Amino acid sequence: MVKRALRKKIQDRLFKGKALLIFGPRQAGKSTLVEDLLQDKDHLYLNGDDADTRDILTNTTATKLKAEIGNNKIIFIDEAQRIPNIGLTLKLFTDQIKSVQVIATGSSAFELSSQVNEPLTGRKYEFMLYPLSFGEMVQHHGLIQERRLIEHRLIYGYYPEIVSKAGEETELLKLLANSYLYKDLLMLEQIKKPLILSKLLKALALQLGSEVNYQEIAQMVGSDPKTVDKYIDLLEKTFVVFRLPAFSRNVRNEIKKGKKVYFYDCGIRNAVIGNFKSLSARTDVGALWENFVIAERLKYRAYHNMDAEHYFWRTTQQQEIDYIEDTDERLYAYEFKWSPTTKAKFPSTFASSYPGTEFKVISLSNIEEFLL
Repeated sequence: MVKRALRKKIQDRLFKGKALLIFGPRQAGKSTLVEDLLQDKDHLYLNGDDADTRDILTNTTATKLKAEIGNNKIIFIDEAQRIPNIGLTLKLFTDQIKSVQVIATGSSAFELSSQVNEPLTGRKYEFMLYPLSFGEMVQHHGLIQERRLIEHRLIYGYYPEIVSKAGEETELLKLLANSYLYKDLLMLEQIKKPLILSKLLKALALQLGSEVNYQEIAQMVGSDPKTVDKYIDLLEKTFVVFRLPAFSRNVRNEIKKGKKVYFYDCGIRNAVIGNFKSLSARTDVGALWENFVIAERLKYRAYHNMDAEHYFWRTTQQQEIDYIEDTDERLYAYEFKWSPTTKAKFPSTFASSYPGTEFKVISLSNIEEFLL
């Protein structure tokens, strides 16, 4: 079993007087992580998908909760976003049943966090669990082995079930993309046209690594820019995609309002367009590598509590930088090249406008410098 980067962080927060909330995509391993953490501890497991669990935990009282949990000192509420008013219930635990540690997982950030933010102000620790990461797999079986598997990761991604079931990747990814991926979204009233959502995902997948124009995509999917923006926002909140904004400060001809959209997982992206060909038979290797490295960097920063804003940079003259991190101390600029022999030049316009920026090319040969 792969040891998750968050395990110790969550363990260290047990019995500190706050609820522990674990967010993340469906099938990313949230339940498995908590079950592993609690395997030698007495606890009560409650699943928000069960109707009787929802009845017990909705509009309840501290007295009723105490009767339900008995002598258990740890309560694990899985799929907590399915429980109405879950925030108020978690507040009862933290305020009135202080000897009990409650842990809740949720696959839908906008549902669970919107219910818990106000009731649990100052009463919760939040954790984000992504699909498996490059760093976790290196810890599992070493850098040499994981580097050998990078091509496989670019095609099939890092979802735990995909990693653990060799030979079944294509079938499982299609199931994941066509079923679990939409489960949260299609339950929402905001998604009134599921066909547009499907078309939008495919359009974003095909434009991977390119600047996204909402007007053009709206025309492609038969919708309008506002709906496209809203649906991308929902896809972001359910951990399917994330946006990278354009960096702009000094240069007059910088692109100021552009956005790129990447997938949290390359396997999901490939499943959306139905392309599981080997890299030698693909024309999108550069975009896949860019997506992979940026998504893995996002996981790395989250697990290591690294605060930084991230961007891409481009001018109207087509000078560009794949990825920029802006920290309190300085700027870091990166170009991503699949082939270690491909050269990249730091744009002179950026160098002169933002002196002191550290520039680096990330390829397969030095990936560990960026992700470990």
